[in-house]
Amino acid sequence: MSDTIQTLLQENRHFSPSPEFVAQANASDVSIYESAAADPIGFWEGWAQRLDWFEPWHTVCDFQPPHAKWFLGGKLNAAFNCVDRHAAATPDRRAIVFEGEPGDTRTLTYAQLKDEVSQVANALKELGVTKGDRVSIYMPMIAELAIAMLACARIGAGHTVVFGGFSAESLQERTNDAKAKVIITADGGWRRGNVVPLLKIVEDALDLGCPQVEKVLVFERIGEKAGADLAVSRHSHLLESWTEVVGRQSNDCPCEVMDSEDLLFILYTSGSTGKPKGIVHTTGGYLTGTFATTKLVFDLKEDDLHFCTADCGWVTGHSYVVYGPLANGGTVLMYEGAPDTPDKDRFWKIIEKHKATILYTAPTAIRAFMKWGLEYPQRCDLSSLRLLGSVGEPINPEAWIWYQEHIGGGRCPVVDTWWQTETGAIMITALPGITPTKPGSATWPFPGIKISVVGEEGVGVTVAGPQSTHGVPGVGGYLVIEHPWPSMTRGIYNDPDRYEKTYWSKFPGKYFAGDGVKLDDEGYLWLLGRVDDIMLVAGHNISTMEVESALVSHPSVAEAAVIGKSHELKGQAISAFVILRGGFEPTDGLVDELKKHVAHKIGAIARPDDIFISAELPKTRSGKIMRRLLRDVAEGRALGDTTTLADPTVVSSLKTQYEDKES
Repeated sequence: MSDTIQTLLQENRHFSPSPEFVAQANASDVSIYESAAADPIGFWEGWAQRLDWFEPWHTVCDFQPPHAKWFLGGKLNAAFNCVDRHAAATPDRRAIVFEGEPGDTRTLTYAQLKDEVSQVANALKELGVTKGDRVSIYMPMIAELAIAMLACARIGAGHTVVFGGFSAESLQERTNDAKAKVIITADGGWRRGNVVPLLKIVEDALDLGCPQVEKVLVFERIGEKAGADLAVSRHSHLLESWTEVVGRQSNDCPCEVMDSEDLLFILYTSGSTGKPKGIVHTTGGYLTGTFATTKLVFDLKEDDLHFCTADCGWVTGHSYVVYGPLANGGTVLMYEGAPDTPDKDRFWKIIEKHKATILYTAPTAIRAFMKWGLEYPQRCDLSSLRLLGSVGEPINPEAWIWYQEHIGGGRCPVVDTWWQTETGAIMITALPGITPTKPGSATWPFPGIKISVVGEEGVGVTVAGPQSTHGVPGVGGYLVIEHPWPSMTRGIYNDPDRYEKTYWSKFPGKYFAGDGVKLDDEGYLWLLGRVDDIMLVAGHNISTMEVESALVSHPSVAEAAVIGKSHELKGQAISAFVILRGGFEPTDGLVDELKKHVAHKIGAIARPDDIFISAELPKTRSGKIMRRLLRDVAEGRALGDTTTLADPTVVSSLKTQYEDKES
């Protein structure tokens, strides 16, 4: 480990939070962690009380493992809390600042957002959507996507957003499982200068069979370039123009009174195998969790511009583009396109242009920025930034430090966050100005969350965080959550048995997240990735993340993905796939050097058997590396589903390279 990292691991970055933040974090001179641990139910109730409720609850929490209900009897509406109450109090405050990939921009105040959400809500009513129905949303990352989500919430219809990079088959499967009666889409979207033909993909999904879909509401964003003509479509009887239907609606649409446990949305997660899981989130608990975490993790202020780069097709977009920031009355920045279009400084130009103050992005993106080089961020003025966040997967210390120094200018705290679609909101994170940070560690559980590290049989419980007083630091185990929390999923849609088996059967009465984790002697959590990404090499548990971090710490490596493949002697052998930084050439000598480097950083047991140097790694449109496909390559199996890849040819090229080596 370098001297720089050793120094930073012991250093608490300076940060000056707002007086309000300090007051709520240290009420009555009692640490927020201590007070929340002493009364977690009271902690969450206090945050729920900051929302607007039509009727109060009579019971805060009813937990009958694996099922929890929160704020029973309480009545509220998510759109009212995210839009109406701010439109009344601060109508001229910006709610959404949008920039499209072609450079078009749009700003919506809270008053304007209320009008547009109400019009779309009335349009959905005209199309036959009523309280309790489900609506499928398949749109680019434009303001209308957030408007559509809030419109569904306004009238009590559960939405299921399907990422705009998914195929017709994926859209059909998710739409049918949710039994959505209306699909909201656009004629197309922009991605790296090309039109993504969303309406055509919707029509292909309809061809495959969506018998319960009664109407398709189409936002005409691209026009002729999208190659879509609603009048001559083979599904013209189902298609309705957003311009016409929404345009004729009143901007007066009262919010439905929703029970706290009424459905807000279903979001589908793709496992490595099997049917996608429809994760269910309800109104009161989910909104409380995202509201509280947005305020505490990002110290969100009235003059902030919050730039979360996630698409609303994923839970990060739900929680930290739409519901969390808007419930706080914040201003969000939405960007439609790719970070390298028209050049690799697009994010930095957006931050400079709009003066974004908070950036929340993924380690995958950060490592790509590192690979592209410093010239791109150095072209732009990033001085408006005051806080940086990381989400999606464990971040290696080198990427953390690069992010903090070169994007944050050495002055911005970094909040590395761990959570899941199933948790609804952030579960492990630093609180800026309160939690001392360590590069590469997500630090401590969020206040009110009790996380433990347990062994195979659920023994050796070690509580993480500042209350950590026992256990064996440095020993890896399984991450489990001990107590219920408001934003936890209420189950898998139409599949309660799968919910119980997946999350609650391994450690009865405790939520098993499916991730491995290590604890250090200060109660800090170091995420090791999914348990199926923990390799068992000659009897030793080795994290793919640890090997990846070791590889990325070499000056020649920009990005790495590591998998375990079957080995007749070791059980599993380590295979690594790496992308080199500019200026380095792939040679046998460099491969040997990288193997020695990993052995030096971790130990001889972690030395990769194979290292393959590639121009790209197989990634989804959201930027996640598809390690499942890398395992298929290494094991010599037929490739699994590649429809969600940004570039399916990448994995085919790797397969050819691997087969050439083996022969």
